[in-house]
Amino acid sequence: MKKVEIVSLNTGKPQMIPYQKKEVLSGIYKQPGQVALFLSWVNLEGDGQADLVHHGGRDKAVCVYPYEHYSFWEGELGSELEFGAFGENLTTRGLLENELCIGDIYQLGEAVVQVSQPRQPCYKLSARYGAPDMPLKVQETGFTGYYFRVLQEGRVSRSEGLTLISRHPKEITVSFANHIMHREKDSLDDIRRILEVEELSESWRITFLKRLEGHEKSTAERLTGNLE
Repeated sequence: MKKVEIVSLNTGKPQMIPYQKKEVLSGIYKQPGQVALFLSWVNLEGDGQADLVHHGGRDKAVCVYPYEHYSFWEGELGSELEFGAFGENLTTRGLLENELCIGDIYQLGEAVVQVSQPRQPCYKLSARYGAPDMPLKVQETGFTGYYFRVLQEGRVSRSEGLTLISRHPKEITVSFANHIMHREKDSLDDIRRILEVEELSESWRITFLKRLEGHEKSTAERLTGNLE
C-alpha cells in the first residue's frame, strides 16, 4: 500500500505578529523538528493554536499541507518558503486535495487519524506574508491543505509517513468539498451529498446546513409572496 512521505513535522506555540498597524496572537509560525512527538486528541506535543474557535480542537487536531504547492506560492510571493510555511503540522508529499476523501483513515506512526475537512484559509496568512489577497488565492486555487481528527493517540515521527487504512465509501474528496464551499455555493444536491458524510467536521456541517436552511426559507418566502 502506498506510503505518503512526511517531508516535515512542524510545531509551534502562539506568538504576537504585526497585522494592520496592530498585533494579533497567532500560531501560524511552526518550526520543523526531528524527534518523535506525542499526538493527543487535540494537538501535537509542543504545538498550540491562538484562535480555538477556528483552529485546533478535536476536528482540527492536525493541519496538513502538501509540499507540491510550495513552488506555486514561492512564485506568487517571490521568495523561498520554509517548511511549515502555512502553519501546518505535517508537510507531506504524495497526497493532494483531489486524492483523499472526507472520512478517509490513515496510520500516522502509532496514531490513527481521519480526514475531517479542508483547511479554511484565514487572514493570518495575510499577516505572515504581507499579502492581503492570500486567503482568497488559497480558496481560488484549491491549494488549501486539510485537517485530521485523531482516532487513536500515539507517538508520530517524520520517518514513518502516512499509510491509508480505509477509504470512505462516499468518496467526497477534499477538492470537491472546497469547490462546493467556495465556488458552487448554491449546488444544493452536492451540499446534501457532502452532508451524508457523517465524518465531516462540525463547523463545515453547520455552514452547509445554514445554506440549505437559507435556501428553503427564501423558497418559502417566494411561494408565500406568490399567493398573496
